[in-house]
Amino acid sequence: MKLAYILTAALTVSSALAGAKPIQQPPNILFIFSDDHSTQAIGAYNGRMAPLNPTPNIDRLAQEGAIFRESFCANSICQPSRATVLTGKHSHLNGVTYNGAKWDGSQTIFPRLLKEQAGYQTALIGKWHLKPDPVDEFDYWMVLASSGGQGDYFNPNFNTINGPETLMGYSTDVITDRSIQWLENRDQEKPFLLMCQFKSPHVPQLPPIRNAEMYKDQDLPEPETLLDNYKNRQPYLSKHWMGLDTAKLAMIPPKGTDYPQDNEHKKALKRMTPEQVEAWHKAYDEQVQAYYDFMHSKASQDPVRLQRFKYQTMLKSYLRCVAAVDQNVGRLLQWLEDNDLENDTIVIYSSDQSYYIGEHGMADKRWMYEESLRMPLVVRWPGKIKPGTEVSELVQNIDYAPTLLSAAGLEAPPEMQGQSLLPLLAEGQNSHWRQTIYYHYYTNGEHNVPRHDGVRDSRYKLIHYYTDDTCELFDIQNDPNEVKSLHNNPEYSTVVERMKKKLAAQRKENAVPDSAFEAPYIHTGKLHR
Repeated sequence: MKLAYILTAALTVSSALAGAKPIQQPPNILFIFSDDHSTQAIGAYNGRMAPLNPTPNIDRLAQEGAIFRESFCANSICQPSRATVLTGKHSHLNGVTYNGAKWDGSQTIFPRLLKEQAGYQTALIGKWHLKPDPVDEFDYWMVLASSGGQGDYFNPNFNTINGPETLMGYSTDVITDRSIQWLENRDQEKPFLLMCQFKSPHVPQLPPIRNAEMYKDQDLPEPETLLDNYKNRQPYLSKHWMGLDTAKLAMIPPKGTDYPQDNEHKKALKRMTPEQVEAWHKAYDEQVQAYYDFMHSKASQDPVRLQRFKYQTMLKSYLRCVAAVDQNVGRLLQWLEDNDLENDTIVIYSSDQSYYIGEHGMADKRWMYEESLRMPLVVRWPGKIKPGTEVSELVQNIDYAPTLLSAAGLEAPPEMQGQSLLPLLAEGQNSHWRQTIYYHYYTNGEHNVPRHDGVRDSRYKLIHYYTDDTCELFDIQNDPNEVKSLHNNPEYSTVVERMKKKLAAQRKENAVPDSAFEAPYIHTGKLHR
């Protein structure tokens, strides 16, 4: 690898990007990563929540930098997506095909290369979730420890490079506190990579007490597919276990009541201090009582009214968690400004995958449908990325590692399957860029979602359920909500065959072995064969 800094990285044509020009120091990198953040809940993506202005600070990053409109993950589940970001490789090559798979920390990852070959000081603070915890992947690490690495919303436990620690406060806030503390105490002679990674807005979506009034008296906009009947697609979809009717809602029962609690909420209450419990009840009891009143009313027997009511309840908790993420993004941006580092720092905002916030009546991820396939990606690099840049090429999380290495003047190793995004940021549209992305969900039976892989280009998507060799074909341009599969339509037979050839080509190009289609061991859930 070459240690040099690409001075004109995002201002000039790709020929300039190819030639490394040394300067004193490469850019700092602040990588902000949330969990399950739907692009619908980011104002800059112009989705149905945009009029609510849910993310002014993330939107600011897009206005001052670039937003990727066609950004996707390679495997829509937490641990696999995180491993892909670090390695620049698809799940079958980095070894983390499902939640619970063992992470091989000795493999090539971009933070280690930045440290060893470009002199970066590196840290990860927040949600790691991979198994086991880091060893030498970073100079410093502090990762959420409880709930299988998911962590807790209140007073979370951490494993750190120096031993276990518990921080008092709200998870998103204390992760930011420690991120800022690390920044203030870092070696200022070195460029830094800080990966600040939030649990929020992952279930059980317990918002901070300060956000209790947000959206309280509003009727939030519904997705067109909230009442999806699942017709005109393969029968798998109608058998999923991720409907709003079973969604974990942030319903800690009001003070003095004996409504049943699930384990998540019992655990949350036990973690809170008496003062936090009292403040929670004061802030939320009225709204929660209204929830239980409805659930015990005759109206709840109407499936349509029940779906709509639970959607509103779920989404308000979700957006309050999103607001906490955005508030802390604002804190990090303010710190950069206060310390005169905003012009020397690349800021990336992303999430491990998007999320169904009511689309198709669901609340989760995993499927290759658009709502969970997509992945927010916003990048600001003052002086290198033109403000307001919009990128429409197909990009994936396999591209993150090569991009950040390139920004630091390093060549990505051949084993990385992604491509640097810098030419897209410099030139705009690129006719030589990939025309197809490959997706593979390996987990066997979680939430009753079958194993599948597939390909997507700028217009069509083919999903292949390889357990029984069935497929779905969607015309994304004419059916963006994916409510009618065309796989059995004779008029689209040539399209189906063309997409199947693309799938075969992508499997070959990405070195997908036959063993990748064998069911992995799953320690929870039921098998769907």
